[in-house]
Amino acid sequence: MDLDVINILDLEFDELMQKLETAGEPGFRAKQVWQWLYQGAASFDEMTNLPRTFRDKLKELYYIGGIEIKQRLISEKDGTRKYLFSLKDGKVVESVLMRYRYGNSVCLSTQVGCRMGCKFCASSGLGIDRNLTCGEMIAQVMAIQSDINERISHVVLMGIGEPFDNYDNVIKFLKRLNASDILAISYRKMTVSTCGLVPEILRFSKEGIPVNLSVSLHAPNDIIRKEIMPVA
Repeated sequence: MDLDVINILDLEFDELMQKLETAGEPGFRAKQVWQWLYQGAASFDEMTNLPRTFRDKLKELYYIGGIEIKQRLISEKDGTRKYLFSLKDGKVVESVLMRYRYGNSVCLSTQVGCRMGCKFCASSGLGIDRNLTCGEMIAQVMAIQSDINERISHVVLMGIGEPFDNYDNVIKFLKRLNASDILAISYRKMTVSTCGLVPEILRFSKEGIPVNLSVSLHAPNDIIRKEIMPVA
């Protein structure tokens, strides 16, 4: 993995504009690239209204998303799709697409592995490897949306990892999903699931974004909960 090449989905619009201007490109190029990215372009070659020399320069500086579908399992019963994604550094994470009458919902991963140690969870057995970046989380949504050629309307952070253990990237991701020039998903249609990191829950309550919060209990009382969930 070339550490000098940046996942372009990790950049905010102002950051992208600044970097392109520093590279000698006019400011309006950032808007063109931004529009292509969130229309679902999977490669810079698809950005056909950009000069070839500029597309070649983008390839030298950036990559898009950094994930590939390694395996896809589709339920014959209800069309649910389970994805195994390979990341740029060879690590893997899982995501799930669930189809409902009110729209398409995706359950996303926020980390490679997990440090929480919940006894019932297969992810905890892996231990923590690293956090996913904002761009890698966005890439999961974009890849699934492209795979089914339908819009994703609901997002749940309940895949591999503890979202609040990757707090800053998760907050950035939620705000990017909601932005009108990105995916325009309502905050009310997003859910963050946590095993119960209290300081981060309190911090989250002050963010001012009306995202749904789900707290995993998994036990009827604290005595049993402490036996299976170290976070308790």
